[in-house]
Amino acid sequence: MTGTITKLPDLGWMLRPLTEIPGVRHAVVVSEDGLRLGHASAPNLSGPVAELSVAEAESLSAACAAMTMTGRSTAGLLFGSTAGVRQLMLESDHGFVLFTQAGFGAHLGVATDTGADIGLVAQQMQLLVAQIGAHLSTQPRDPVAPLNPSS
Repeated sequence: MTGTITKLPDLGWMLRPLTEIPGVRHAVVVSEDGLRLGHASAPNLSGPVAELSVAEAESLSAACAAMTMTGRSTAGLLFGSTAGVRQLMLESDHGFVLFTQAGFGAHLGVATDTGADIGLVAQQMQLLVAQIGAHLSTQPRDPVAPLNPSS
């Protein structure tokens, strides 16, 4: 069995307009299965996570994927299996995290501090998705061919 491993392009550059909004700390683009497709942090941040490292962004990507799947399951239980999830918001003592679908198989997560204008952030997330949603989409993975024990 042979296969190829393709390096995913880093889409972090697309997130710069979001990290320039006052109060936005970090943004991440995530595949539906939790792979980091790109991330960006606002410049000159202080605090416990002043800039997302690749490892932190990968952990955040996995958490984002888990949150979006939990949201989907919850909506399905409450509103039926065809109910879609447009956006999720998590509020903590230190700020907010917003998640939205960002194209086929991709999600966008943005972390803010408590002083951010959440309405503006959500609006800008939707504008970004509308402008570059095709670039944020991830293609379904090729199915794995069954192993042939007689080879």
